[in-house]
Amino acid sequence: MAEAALLLLVGLVILLTAGEFLVRGASGLAAIAKIPPLIIGLTVVAFGTSAPELVVTVDAVASDAAGIALGNIVGSNIANVLLVLGLPAILLPISMNVPKLRRHGIALLVATALFCAMVYWNGKIGMPEAYAFTGGMLVYFLMMWREARKGGDASLVAEGETVTAPKLPLVLLFTALGLVGLPLGATLLVNNGEAIATMMGVRQEIIGLTIIAFGTSLPELATVLAAAFKKDADVSAGTIIGSNIFNMLFVGAAAGYVGTSAFTETALRIDLPVMIAATLLISGLILLRKPFGRVIGLLSVIAYVGYIAFIGTAAG
Repeated sequence: MAEAALLLLVGLVILLTAGEFLVRGASGLAAIAKIPPLIIGLTVVAFGTSAPELVVTVDAVASDAAGIALGNIVGSNIANVLLVLGLPAILLPISMNVPKLRRHGIALLVATALFCAMVYWNGKIGMPEAYAFTGGMLVYFLMMWREARKGGDASLVAEGETVTAPKLPLVLLFTALGLVGLPLGATLLVNNGEAIATMMGVRQEIIGLTIIAFGTSLPELATVLAAAFKKDADVSAGTIIGSNIFNMLFVGAAAGYVGTSAFTETALRIDLPVMIAATLLISGLILLRKPFGRVIGLLSVIAYVGYIAFIGTAAG
């Protein structure tokens, strides 16, 4: 057990480090190729920050560890709202009255409805679901593209404008390290997560919902906490919304293309409803233009800890 836990931790460190390398390398290559900053912000950075979830999910499905894959998608979305937004909100209330944020809040509701409708339809993610999720992701990218071209999403443009063109050898090194490190870290994470689940006698989703979901959400947590300390937490909601939509539609589609992953009855009865509740919380605050304040942040963190404790107790 101790060896598997250590290797899982090593895999997580490799995965997160490789994800950062890939973002730097891909952004540098795009800048050298003179790709517009807007495109870099919409595609390269968006993909890179969700690369850990994507690679872990694909590796898990390919390794017949579908429980880890599905737990990672659902668990990451739960952690992103309740923990990643909740902790910074305790330090500094996060405004939901941000220009154009309502449209993305509605998009999150639609994406969640699509994801859950397809999953509850037959209890699994396969090729039909992958097609539906791909269509939804393309619509969301089109929405962002049109909005950004009209100057409606300054955060994306600003994020892209910070990209400079570094030296090619360094860019290639970063890209190579990212491409090699991501699958290596994912393999260590999935294999040892599966081993721990077997040794503990718990369903694979527990590992995916807890250790792996929390680990792959660490980049978002670091980003949002940094924004809170800089008193710039207003951008946090947009970051989480984009990440959650990407997890459900892009990562979900990738899982469906690789193989068929069935949800357990427990996941359908407990885990998905918790994800839906978290989505309704953030979307409701956005639509009502109410801040994600300190009290809501504290209650969200308590709810997350309670959820983890509940599924841990149920597993035991």
